[in-house]
Amino acid sequence: MDDRSVRRAPPVAIDWRGDHRLWVEAFVVFNFAALVGDIYLAHSGNSFRRASEYIPVVFSAAAAVILTLGVFLKERRGFVEVWRDLGYFVGWLSVAVGLAGVVLHLDSSFFYERTIRSLTYAAPFAAPLAFTGLGLLLIVNRMVDPRTIEWAQWVLLLALGGFAGNFVFSLTDHAENGFFRAVEWVPVASSAFAVSFLLAALLTRVERRFLALCTLVLGVQAIVGVAGFAFHLLADVRQPGATLFERLITGAPPGAPLLFPNLVVLGLIALWALRNHAY
Repeated sequence: MDDRSVRRAPPVAIDWRGDHRLWVEAFVVFNFAALVGDIYLAHSGNSFRRASEYIPVVFSAAAAVILTLGVFLKERRGFVEVWRDLGYFVGWLSVAVGLAGVVLHLDSSFFYERTIRSLTYAAPFAAPLAFTGLGLLLIVNRMVDPRTIEWAQWVLLLALGGFAGNFVFSLTDHAENGFFRAVEWVPVASSAFAVSFLLAALLTRVERRFLALCTLVLGVQAIVGVAGFAFHLLADVRQPGATLFERLITGAPPGAPLLFPNLVVLGLIALWALRNHAY
């Protein structure tokens, strides 16, 4: 990796329609902002029993603000070095927050029980890895020239990792109720398809027609995610509870299926950049 491309960048605004680096930056900012509400909802389940549970909420909000400021300074004022350094700072800190969160989440029944049932708790303890993924995106976005195939492959790799996580999350989450409804197998199968297609695009040089097929596969993931959101929300509304907020906390996480369309955006950015290097 080489950050010379960042240092050489001209201090002028670039058309966002062709600026892949800006697309990734916007993706990361949006995700940090979304994590504020998602984590608040998740940690409200135990009423923020530990003070450390506020850290990811505060960090997510601060990261979104800092990165937005960095983009503004880079695009409007030409302070590329400031944008770069702020991104490195938030990126490495995000990686640390994510890894620390995994360790703290693992301080649970997983270590005490070590049973198959404890494996269905995989989604909560792996959830902080979202911070690690976003941090790596920020770092890659500064260390690799977006015009190279390596940049597209790094972004595709991180999107692929997200879909692999979706496969595990869908499998373990729905295993908690024994896949009570057959439709609960759909996100497991669809995420497996996404992983296989993106893996082929990552490991081999493919034709543009194959990239178009990958785009179609990602489109299916978006539909699955939106449908999953509707199913989860409907289940939460129907279950017993004094308030809707209480039902959202104790019921099926409505935001979890939205990881699918979220990762679709990142995957499409990678595929669009990769098409310049396909044959």
